[in-house]
Amino acid sequence: MQLVVLGRDGVINALPQAGFVRGPEEWQAIPGSLRAIARLNHARRHVAVITHQPALGAGRLTLDALLRIHIRMQRELDAEGGQVDALLYCPHPEDVSCECRKPQPGLLQELGQRLGADLRQAVVIGDTLADIEAARAVGARPVLVRSGRGEHTLAALRGDPRLKGVTATADLAAAVAWLLNDPSGTSAAGSPAGGSRATGRGKKAEHGS
Repeated sequence: MQLVVLGRDGVINALPQAGFVRGPEEWQAIPGSLRAIARLNHARRHVAVITHQPALGAGRLTLDALLRIHIRMQRELDAEGGQVDALLYCPHPEDVSCECRKPQPGLLQELGQRLGADLRQAVVIGDTLADIEAARAVGARPVLVRSGRGEHTLAALRGDPRLKGVTATADLAAAVAWLLNDPSGTSAAGSPAGGSRATGRGKKAEHGS
């Protein structure tokens, strides 16, 4: 069963002005993202989430708040008929060296072991260069969404060879439509990163990792 790994902030939920989600009341799903996860479930894909939450290690976010955020996410996902098979997070601040913060592949490798998945067949959907590099470190296929930090990532790396072979889509719904080869045309097909602009439901550009 193919594994699809998603970033959280900017991919599934919008990025708040504070730069991180401080509690469940601030967690807001990007339109179409939860239904997209349910579509992956129904298509018999493993779905996992990995997220970097440095505010946890820095003492600006409590573990209780993080758990309540994820409970809200799962409840809203339940309402759409979806689920995630695993959710892993890196708690370390940026100034702490670790193997779990992307672009390091530690969390992806742990997912592969937990779920018995071949990471060379996996797809990693995120909005930053770190997502792309982590995917490549384990032989997975990277997809960049333009939501969250994705538009900034594309602009900053325009013409950069590190984007070669990376598919860019408007958002998670468009990425899933592309991945499942949705013939309905209701969401954007993928385009090469740095190529023509991908369009999608509402032409959204508002996600993260």
